[in-house]
Amino acid sequence: MDRGVAAVLMVIAGGFIALQSPINSRLGHAVGALQGAFVSFAVGTVVLFVAAALARGGLGRIGHVGEVNAIYLTGGVLGAGYVTTALVSVRSLGTGGVIAATIAGELTVAVLIDQFGWFGVQQQVITPARVLGIVLLAAGVLLVVRN
Repeated sequence: MDRGVAAVLMVIAGGFIALQSPINSRLGHAVGALQGAFVSFAVGTVVLFVAAALARGGLGRIGHVGEVNAIYLTGGVLGAGYVTTALVSVRSLGTGGVIAATIAGELTVAVLIDQFGWFGVQQQVITPARVLGIVLLAAGVLLVVRN
């Protein structure tokens, strides 16, 4: 995929994440936090099932899931943890605070993943500029979430 197209798609997906927190929070307020996260994932599962079934190759390759390392099956657990935490946290931090903290956590862990080449990604050394970026982002989070 072209890098420009990929960047635009990720900006749009980032907007989806910003929408997701307050939407799921209202759902969680109506039905309960964990119940709201469950409903959110259930609806997403149905949508992904249909999309996967209609995609080239259909659902046939899912049978190969037993061939992957178990660590690669934890994405759904991580996503459920994020959705549930954001659903509850948006009530006190606001959408901006949740997204700022999310991005800070994402960038910090991403830099570590790059540094050590975890999960098969190409290693990229932590540089002083990257460390400064993390520090500045952390400062930005503090400014966004403080009262």
